[in-house]
Amino acid sequence: MDELAVNIGISIIRGSVALYDIITYPVYALIQKPWNQKKLINRTRAVELETEEGVCYHNADPPHPFQLELRQANINTVEAALSYACKKHTNKRAAGTRRILKETEEVQKNGKVFKKYELGDYSWLNYTEIDTMAENFGRGLRTVGHQPHENIIIFAETRVEWMVAAMGCFKQSIPLCTLYATLGDEAVIHGINETQVKHVITSHELLPKFKTLLDKCPNITHITYMTDQLQTTPLSGYKSTIDFNSFDQIVLKGKDSNFSGCPPREDDTAIIMYTSGSTGAPKGVVMSHYNLVNSIIGYAVGMDIRQDDIYLAYLPLAHVLELMAESMMMMFGVPMGYSTPLTMTDRSSKIKKGCQGDCTVLEPTMMAAVPLILDRIYKGILEKVASQGPWLTKLFEFGLEYKRNWMKRGWNTPICNWIVFRKIRKLLGGRLRMLAVGGAPLSSDTHDFIRISLGVPVMQGYGLTESCGCATLMDQYDLSTGRVGAPLQVCDVKLVNWEEGNYRITDKPRPRGEIVIGGANIAVGYYKNPEKTKEDFCDEDGRRWFRTGDIGEFDEDGSVKIIDRKKDLVKLQFGEYVSLGKVEAAIKISPVIENMCVYADSSKNNIVAIVSPVQKNLEDLAHGLGKEDLRREKLCLDDDVNKAILDELINIGKKAKLQRFELPGAVYLTSELWTPDTGLVTAAFKLKRKSIQVKYQDAINRMYAS
Repeated sequence: MDELAVNIGISIIRGSVALYDIITYPVYALIQKPWNQKKLINRTRAVELETEEGVCYHNADPPHPFQLELRQANINTVEAALSYACKKHTNKRAAGTRRILKETEEVQKNGKVFKKYELGDYSWLNYTEIDTMAENFGRGLRTVGHQPHENIIIFAETRVEWMVAAMGCFKQSIPLCTLYATLGDEAVIHGINETQVKHVITSHELLPKFKTLLDKCPNITHITYMTDQLQTTPLSGYKSTIDFNSFDQIVLKGKDSNFSGCPPREDDTAIIMYTSGSTGAPKGVVMSHYNLVNSIIGYAVGMDIRQDDIYLAYLPLAHVLELMAESMMMMFGVPMGYSTPLTMTDRSSKIKKGCQGDCTVLEPTMMAAVPLILDRIYKGILEKVASQGPWLTKLFEFGLEYKRNWMKRGWNTPICNWIVFRKIRKLLGGRLRMLAVGGAPLSSDTHDFIRISLGVPVMQGYGLTESCGCATLMDQYDLSTGRVGAPLQVCDVKLVNWEEGNYRITDKPRPRGEIVIGGANIAVGYYKNPEKTKEDFCDEDGRRWFRTGDIGEFDEDGSVKIIDRKKDLVKLQFGEYVSLGKVEAAIKISPVIENMCVYADSSKNNIVAIVSPVQKNLEDLAHGLGKEDLRREKLCLDDDVNKAILDELINIGKKAKLQRFELPGAVYLTSELWTPDTGLVTAAFKLKRKSIQVKYQDAINRMYAS
């Protein structure tokens, strides 16, 4: 179908839809009452407080029944909160895991062999079973010699045993130290030795790492491992002094023991959570039970959680975002189905062709995500639509435009949802009604696209490990992009001047400055690092405050917009300030970009970009340029390919209204895929800028020389 015919067809559809809108307007108005939705969209979300320093805002909503319930029950520890939830929800489904029926090998077109899963249905544990298992696990740790208030490390992937192990530790006042499963060896060694743990909880998949790690971790005497569904766990080749137990063996030991519970106090350490180390060695953030309970309350109040919800659990539990999310689900009695990014959808890399992914089987209503995953969904949908031809592409674009316009006026578009977006919603099970996102900035294009195409509120939040993940959260009626919502009820957010970056609370039309968070959710400090604790934390006005290093501004309704970060801001040769994160967020929506890092030399007047490209899209671009050798390494060095990608990034940057000095002057394509194992990104896939600079310094020098 030629372009003229496509345009005529779309024009006919536009006219027909416009006529339909006019005819049905009164009916939809009576049913939907969009003026009520419009009030919620435009409501005041936070109010300004009087303060001696800075501009400070507090949540404007009245206390939530859940908040009052926990306060009246005098719950001040995570152990008390989760035990309360288990007693309240008893026989209701709590946590589910899919049975692996078979692992097969599939030969790909390029000759590579990938292992794929055939998976069964979800098998569920109820709340009483979870509580009993956690109690026995905690007692089992005592039987093998672990004492209350003695640190223990959990180094494992997200799964139900992770959460049960954490609950068991809480019941015995055992501080839980968390490490990302994707951390490099040096970071793992650092966390183990700094916390001086004797006992590590790990998994079948990660256990082999300890064949080399144990020589550098002399304190370890006990390892508990979570088993694999299909394979037995070999225990040969390790130091003979290590006492091994499976997760189930620890539970059985606890069941037969005489140890009783040792509940913690509110000021006891609950978790020492190691950050992903984007600016150096991972730091251990010390969180008390009281900190975590207040964070759970803060987020739960900000989200409209319902009794019939189902949650998809797949993000790293060693990240505070997922830990808080799963804790909230337990408090509300929401079933959690465990998943992984490799098995999430029917097209995920570990799912055998013809088999169903986790979302299709579980049909979740709620999930959390990080921007990287949403960026991939966004690009994947656009690629799929484009492969259907120009007619469907234009129809899809019209559907996006149509729905966006009506949404902003407070209207729903049920027919458009069914005709244009029904299959897209099916990608994540078809019942999703809410998606929370955090961990990094979400680009406006991705935010808007996901919200429209999936037909769900995409609630971007802001928080740090140091604030127990809790600071601000968009509500489900906020249709803006580029913002992270208003302060949650348990904390206040203020801005203070950052003179070096020319951000001041007196700036017009909006006050701007460094974000400082204060409340009961602010962590105790950094483990064994009093100097850094003193630098970033302080006590004022009877509360704990944390200086984030992020630059924000307040909108009229009290919502926060993150506009910069101290460490991302570079002053160029002629005095212009460039925000590296802002530039990356604007241009990484290019379908050819898997990941990218922008670099700025303060002695130069422009920036350069290092790009790790998407292989398929790189090949498509090269094919269009007439290239015959499609090997990744060859294409990344090809001048024509580099120029085409640079031109595309510049065009995208101009559309995003970036300034001239914010557009990359050169690009370097790397054939290496950036994963946590490479040391170039953190476990949460945040860029490790210094590591990237060191690795690609020669390439950076060549780009500036050119």
